[in-house]
Amino acid sequence: MARVEIYTRMFCGYCTAAKRLLAGKDVEFEEYDITLGGPKRAEMLQRANGRSSVPQIFIDDVHVGGCDDLHALDEADRLDPMLTG
Repeated sequence: MARVEIYTRMFCGYCTAAKRLLAGKDVEFEEYDITLGGPKRAEMLQRANGRSSVPQIFIDDVHVGGCDDLHALDEADRLDPMLTG
């Protein structure tokens, strides 16, 4: 199974939707809460090429993007192959 990382903030509906999609596929993920900023927010900005919106999702260190990007991959039947590594 692929390593999935997701940067989130509290009370973010897009974050919840992305996590729901992953959980529905029985995918375990590492979640980094950047609500209060800090080093994880700086890390996200660097890894996501300056994108500051949440969520920012990475699969095996590949930047997938946000919630809409994740759902687009799923609708195009490209997400499952990425998740199986």
